[in-house]
Amino acid sequence: MTTQSKVPPAVRAAGALTAAQGLTGLAFAVALVVRSFSADKVGEVLGEAAYFAVLSSGVLAAGVGLVLGRHWGRTPAVVVQLLLLGVAWYTYGPSGQQLWGALLGAYVVGTLVLLFTNPVRRWALGVDEDRDEADR
Repeated sequence: MTTQSKVPPAVRAAGALTAAQGLTGLAFAVALVVRSFSADKVGEVLGEAAYFAVLSSGVLAAGVGLVLGRHWGRTPAVVVQLLLLGVAWYTYGPSGQQLWGALLGAYVVGTLVLLFTNPVRRWALGVDEDRDEADR
């Protein structure tokens, strides 16, 4: 049995959700580049776009890693979700945009739940792999 077949479906689902966040960030970076054509301070807007492109590329890489069943993608995906949970709280509360905050919060909490289900935790710790090696 290959390692790829042992990857729980929740890992791939969480990876797809995380990759979508990375793609959204890259789309925002592209929007900033387009905006820079009409901005007074072009350099600042392009710098902001580059910053978001680098961060979003990392998020996308973590998501793709999870979709491919790589163990290293789980920790960055969890960190991203925890950071976005703070963004959701701020959007819901102090910003006064309850709908967007609630939608983002549900998305983030759903992704976190997928990343912390028992099969995913066992996969991340390699518990099932140890059992398979002992059976051989």
